[in-house]
Amino acid sequence: MTVLHEAPVGDEIPEIPADARGRVAELHDLRDKVRRGPSEKATEAQHAKGKLTARERIDLLLDEGSFHEVEPLRRHRATGFGLEAKKPHTDGVIVGWGTVHGRTVFTYAHDFRIFGGALGEAHAQKIHKIMDMAIAAGAPLVSLNDGAGARIQEGVTALAGYGGIFQRNTKASGVIPQISVMLGPCAGGAAYSPALTDFIFMVRETSQMFITGPDVVQAVTGEKITQNGLGGADVHSGVSGVSHFAYDDEQSCIEEVRYLLSLLPQNNREMPPAAVTDDPVDRRNDALLDLVPADGNRPYDMRKVIEEIVDHGEFLEIHERWATNVLCVLARIDGHVTGIIANQPQSLAGVLDINASEKAARFVQMCDAFNIPLVTMLDVPGFLPGVDQEHDGIIRHGAKLLYAYCNATVPRIQLILRKAYGGAYIVMDSRSIGADLSFAWPTNEIAVMGAEGAANVIFRRDIAGAEDPEAMRAQKIKEYKSELMHPYYAAERGLVDDVIDPAETRAVLASSLAMLRTKHADLPSRKHGNPPM
Repeated sequence: MTVLHEAPVGDEIPEIPADARGRVAELHDLRDKVRRGPSEKATEAQHAKGKLTARERIDLLLDEGSFHEVEPLRRHRATGFGLEAKKPHTDGVIVGWGTVHGRTVFTYAHDFRIFGGALGEAHAQKIHKIMDMAIAAGAPLVSLNDGAGARIQEGVTALAGYGGIFQRNTKASGVIPQISVMLGPCAGGAAYSPALTDFIFMVRETSQMFITGPDVVQAVTGEKITQNGLGGADVHSGVSGVSHFAYDDEQSCIEEVRYLLSLLPQNNREMPPAAVTDDPVDRRNDALLDLVPADGNRPYDMRKVIEEIVDHGEFLEIHERWATNVLCVLARIDGHVTGIIANQPQSLAGVLDINASEKAARFVQMCDAFNIPLVTMLDVPGFLPGVDQEHDGIIRHGAKLLYAYCNATVPRIQLILRKAYGGAYIVMDSRSIGADLSFAWPTNEIAVMGAEGAANVIFRRDIAGAEDPEAMRAQKIKEYKSELMHPYYAAERGLVDDVIDPAETRAVLASSLAMLRTKHADLPSRKHGNPPM
């Protein structure tokens, strides 16, 4: 919430020119005044905080000269509490459309210089209008958020304005890409609109998101904390998982928004934009033979594997700092956008836990909504055991990932590098839950559990009764691996389509994705499913 603090914008009505030329000149003067904003002092104050103005942000986001503003002359019509004397044009939000890399994008940007970017009735109606236009046109919507909440002088009408935004966020979900860029404070109910969108970007030090601010937290719980400590960019990108990206400045943040848009389709009826690449589709990946140790207990960086496979080693990682035991990236293979989900052996040995399951599930759903094929790369020892994980609901959270994969109709390819144990193997897009193709490297180990644990269960009595229990355990582990964990066991039973040379991974994935590009799959007729909570 915020209280009005802006100086009134001059409301003096000049004499209306008699001829058309005079009126056009008057229009241009008015437009000029609107573009400049409330005052130089207000602009300087915004810059002094290390923040750009709303129009400067729009200029960074959109292609040069492409912005078309909607309702720049809109003013509120509220009265009371001094509002009738303060009626600036735009009412604190700039809305319109333009292009990013030549493709249409709709946007709205809070202008903190006017009413602190607070949302009132007219302000909300402008946002509603541009959201409706984005949905109707089938084009992405980017919100540039820098507002202190509802305009308390307008009372419940301001709150109703937020309701209209939330309803449209939900209506647009899975229909058009929605991106929220946090460039200032976002408190209370206002935080729920970004939470309903597909991606959230934040800027360190200047953007915060929280439901209740530090003062309220201290009053209720006694905990003293700063705004950034409670809801800053690093907190939400590394601890809570609310934010997908965090950057040090607005320029690099908005540039990455443009890059993300280049990887997404305009809407759910289109394919992501393809790009011409000079990276040979049949390029061998001999480096993978050295990158990934055959010993399943030795860690490695899965990012280097992805770099080796995708076009020119370029990819955009989603939630890079949160749930780091699983990677979710957007990249191109043979010029076509692909979503890659991969275990990260460098973090918790790549195990699945509550946060990793939620992170991957949301990513799978996003890719499926926007026709982005999925490649799942496995090196997973299972789900993380522990009292906290069980009590916090690993069953229902893990089921979210299972549900997301089972519900996805885009092309889906599973690639097993090393370990694929237990329920985690099934959940991570196995053939049994609908993967179109499953490939494995000759270093794969697909089993209910690791050989050591399995031998301890199956041969418990033999080991306990042996003269040399350790020697017997080693023998039984070797026996179990030989019988049930050799690299061709799953392929012999049709659960893996082929065991491939790691050096051929890029070529195999590219040709398989090309074949699946025309895949069509229908879900049962229903209103909607009921995914795990």
